[in-house]
Amino acid sequence: MKKSPALAAAAVLALAAASMPVAAQELIYTAVLNGLREAPPNASPGAGATVVTFDPNLFTMRVQVTFADLIGNVTAAHIHCCTALPGGGTVGVATETPSFAGFPHGASYGTYDHIFDMTLAASYNPAFITANGGTVSTAFSALLSGVGAGRAYLNIHSTFAPGGEIRGFLATPVPEPATWLMMLGGVAALGGLVRRRSPA
Repeated sequence: MKKSPALAAAAVLALAAASMPVAAQELIYTAVLNGLREAPPNASPGAGATVVTFDPNLFTMRVQVTFADLIGNVTAAHIHCCTALPGGGTVGVATETPSFAGFPHGASYGTYDHIFDMTLAASYNPAFITANGGTVSTAFSALLSGVGAGRAYLNIHSTFAPGGEIRGFLATPVPEPATWLMMLGGVAALGGLVRRRSPA
């Protein structure tokens, strides 16, 4: 059976549902990732989804990603911030470089779930800290502000597209986060069934 990029595009980690109920102080952002959202756009059949959860009281950032059907193998993944305008353009990497720790490099599909301590300089690109006040505290504030304004995107770079094969701008989920996560968690499980039935 052929894998469906539409399923992968709608999929998000089933583990995301385990994070509910959502704490009142958490800020949750989501994005669907694909090649058409890259700059410049590309024809990759790859697709994915992400949930990024900030806790401003604990100074943490949880990044959950699922992706499939990339043409190339993953070389890097991170969050870029802050573009000049919401929902468009390109800008430098804001988070850990060269890539998120533990991200499935060398793969064309996979999942990722990691909580970053945003009080650590290692959680950021040093250039982002320098450009945003010179401290992790000011960098965290700038990242929260940029993501909240729709001026940040998560992308996955690959051997097919070194500048980025799939990406999506982070936005507040609609409807409310718990419903959105449960719905996409179910689609992710369905996508896993499709993958298991696909020929090796």
